[in-house]
Amino acid sequence: MSTTNTAPTNATQAKERLYAQLAGSLGRMSRAISQTADMCEQLQVDLHAMRVLAGLDAAKFMTVAAQLNPEEEDEDKSEIVDATNEPERHKTKF
Repeated sequence: MSTTNTAPTNATQAKERLYAQLAGSLGRMSRAISQTADMCEQLQVDLHAMRVLAGLDAAKFMTVAAQLNPEEEDEDKSEIVDATNEPERHKTKF
């Protein structure tokens, strides 16, 4: 009495089903990793844009502050001019 396995057994069917599930899971994981890589590239572009925007906004704030507070700047300049002219006032003429 010889037995030949012409029909797949339950174990073989289960193994093939699990391999099919694994293949599907690996395909989904591959797509998810690809999407993650694309999102990381977009994040890099967005971060660069945010750095540029922050720099531009900082320049705008400094410009507005300088225009709103010109007297502080004038006082600082006058102090510098006074300090440079101070030795001339103390010179004695012969």
